[in-house]
Amino acid sequence: MRNRVSDEEWKIRVDLAAAYRLVALYGWDDMIFTHISARLPGDEGHFLINPYGLMFEEMTASSLVKVDMNGDVVGENAYPVNPAGFTIHSAVHEVRHDAACVMHLHTAAGTAVATQEDGLLPLNQTALVIREQIAYHEYEGIALNHDERPRLQQDLGPDKKLMLLWNHGTLALGETIADTFLAMYFLERACEMQVASLAGNRKLHYPTDAVKNLTAQQGAHGLTGVSGLAWPALLRKLDRKMPGYAE
Repeated sequence: MRNRVSDEEWKIRVDLAAAYRLVALYGWDDMIFTHISARLPGDEGHFLINPYGLMFEEMTASSLVKVDMNGDVVGENAYPVNPAGFTIHSAVHEVRHDAACVMHLHTAAGTAVATQEDGLLPLNQTALVIREQIAYHEYEGIALNHDERPRLQQDLGPDKKLMLLWNHGTLALGETIADTFLAMYFLERACEMQVASLAGNRKLHYPTDAVKNLTAQQGAHGLTGVSGLAWPALLRKLDRKMPGYAE
């Protein structure tokens, strides 16, 4: 595989395989379900996604599947693509050309918050940093119907980087794989904090509106800058804990 793709595509494959393994390492995976995609360079509309049947901890650069915007596999691969994964990811890649990567998860905390009527609450710094970047999309059943794509696109809008899929899970996108992973980290972390705070069964303290607005402004462009520092550290962690993704 390494000799059959460009250096640019191989770098994307390595980073995407690393993102899959990091999701497994952080305990965010859902067996063989959920998905992360990465747009490939060029005008063909191709992107990479997981082979349906591999665990996230098994993902390698060579095993990722290349598909086009019709869901057709480009080249040869022994595994199919999750049809629900294609629906969600193709919807985003079709209209958000700033999205080099799209990540969708079904974690317990993320889905719990996506089931609470008020969504993500302004309870802590992590939530305040990202809360204004979150869109919401109504649940329409397992995402097998391509007719859902326009509604998901409309709900996501032209600039939101995060989404809570009601009764379903979380979604993040970014200009790089590193940006996307860090955005999802903040969203998942905020959801975990919210679930823990609500479970305490005590009166909650909310920050003032002025502080909410200030923290939202501080977080508007901060994650992209931090991801360049965090990603190499995450790869070093992965090399220690779960090597082999770059094969």
